[in-house]
This record gives sequence, structure tokens and C-alpha cells, in this order.
Amino acid sequence: MNKKTAVVICPGRGTYNKSELGYLHQYHQNKNELIDSIDNYRMIQNQSSIWELDGRSEYSSKEHIPGENSAALIYACSYCDYLDIDQNKIDILAVTGNSMGWYLACVCAGALERDNGTHVINTMGSQMKDRIIGGQIIYPEVDENWVYSKEISEFIDEKIKKVNSQGEEVFNSIFLGGFRIIGGTEKGLRELLKELPPREGRYPFKLLGNAAFHTPLLTETSLKAKQILKSNLFRPPQIPLIDGRGKIWMPYSTKVEELWDYTLGHQVDQTYNFSKSIEVCVKEFAPDYLIITGPGMTLGGAVAQVLINKKLKAMTSKDEFKQFQNHSPYLLSMAEPQQRKLVV
Repeated sequence: MNKKTAVVICPGRGTYNKSELGYLHQYHQNKNELIDSIDNYRMIQNQSSIWELDGRSEYSSKEHIPGENSAALIYACSYCDYLDIDQNKIDILAVTGNSMGWYLACVCAGALERDNGTHVINTMGSQMKDRIIGGQIIYPEVDENWVYSKEISEFIDEKIKKVNSQGEEVFNSIFLGGFRIIGGTEKGLRELLKELPPREGRYPFKLLGNAAFHTPLLTETSLKAKQILKSNLFRPPQIPLIDGRGKIWMPYSTKVEELWDYTLGHQVDQTYNFSKSIEVCVKEFAPDYLIITGPGMTLGGAVAQVLINKKLKAMTSKDEFKQFQNHSPYLLSMAEPQQRKLVV
């Protein structure tokens, strides 16, 4: 049997929402040992069981949104999904992720052994437990057909400069396909929200429970993380890793100290260019599939927008992407039951 090739993409924060409640119970009741290992670690930290959180009868913003819980839930869902990919029929060429998904990608690629991954992800997810530093807002820089607009992008840049010239602090946080995630102080973001006109009836809006990730406001968090999490937790990846700059970490050339430094340094307090990482996935590895692990399906749109804006796979619009997907699925979200069947 000819194997298909794939690059796997791990999701970031904000992908365990109300519609994802019960994801572990639905798909991963056979992963007791793995889930128990995470819960045993969390029990020592006096934190709630992810198995119990996932099994709640109702979604609770108070319980499910805080980083100390959502990070572990997303980690468990994503890693369990990764393990479900049938590697007898799919050859995984590389792994990448969005924001917190970088930590997940490190586990999937073997740069973090499972229990070390639990330690790193739970520690980083709990950094804002006592005080959330700043926040993030999201704003589109594409038109209604997902085509990149230079004018909108330059307009956003101008407004960021204007707010900062008034003594506030706002920064590019994530380039997320057709969206710009902007992080900053609460006051800075309030000023920016006044400057950005409404789009599509919902943008701009503030991301609930998110800190100013991937901005200099988290430099102190980065330094603290490096004191807690030492480089010996890491090892060279077993398959290529693509980071938030588009850099490829190869199994036999990765220097562990540099991987540790990037993960807890640049990756924490500098802009995360998810769009670039997807461009590198497609151009350098030319996979048959891009597979997004669960939970949630929100990342699919961002990946599709990168394909369109870089004219990859000959797609130039939202409609062309949909036609391409209907004819020959390329982007597969494991949270979508029919697409999941193609890879597990």
C-alpha cells in the first residue's frame, strides 16, 4: 500500500471551547494510561483532573478557560489524536503548531518525552494563574473571500504605531493566517479597539482569558520559566519540527540547549509567525495532507488562508479552497468526524 504523507499541526489556546466538552471521552477512552499520567501529575499540583473536567455535564468558563486547565486539556486531546494517526498508511514528515501548540508539537516530535511534556505544558499553562499579564485582540487582514489585503495590514500597523506613540504598549503577537493577533497592556488594547473599525459584525474582539502571549510583556515570564524548566527536559526531535519563525529543527542537527532557549525565550516573548510555519510546511515538505489535531476546528480557517494568500496548491480564494477540499481533501481536521476517518 502506498503511504500518504502528512505534516501535523497542533492547536493553540482557545481550542477547548463549549463545543469540545467531552472530546476525550468521545475519542480517547482507550488512553487511560496516558490520561492518568497527566492527572497524577496534576493531583500532586492540587489541580483538577482533566478526565473529570472533560466529563462535566456542562461547560464552565470558570473551570475550562483558565490556562492551568485548558492547556492540559488541549495537550491531552491533541497528543491522543496524534497517537491515533495510522502511521501504517500515513508517513508523518514533520510537526508544527500554533502558539501553545509549539509545546504540543515538541511532544509529538519527541523533543519532549511524554512526562516531561506534561511538566512543561502544565507549568507554562499555569504561569498566569495568579495574575494575567495584559491581553490579546484579534482582527482580520483579509477580505470576505480570505484574500490578503495589503491596505488593511498597513492600516493595522499604523494604528499600532499610533497607540504606542501615546505611551501605551501593544505588539504583534501572532500572524495567524488571515488574522492578526495583537497583544498588549489592558489600556493599550482598549485604545487600539477604539482605532480599529468593526469588520464582519464581530471583529475586533478581545480573546477571553488570554494574556499578552508572544510579546515583550512576557519577558519576565520567560526568565521565570527558564529557572523552573531546565534544558535537560529536552532532547533532539525524532522527526523535523517547524517553529514559529519557520525554522526547521532536524533530528540530527538540533542542539538541545538552543531548542530549550527558543522554546522558553523567543517563543514566549516575541511574535509567533504561524503563517510562516505553514508556508514552510507546504514548500519544504510537500505533504499529501495537512492534519490538524483536535480539539476544535478553528485553526482550519487560518491554515486555509495561508494557502490562499501564498497561492499554494493553486488556491486563490475561499471558494477555490472549498472546491479543492470537496474534490480532494488536503486539510484534515481530526475534530471533524468524516475527516478523522481518513487518518485514524
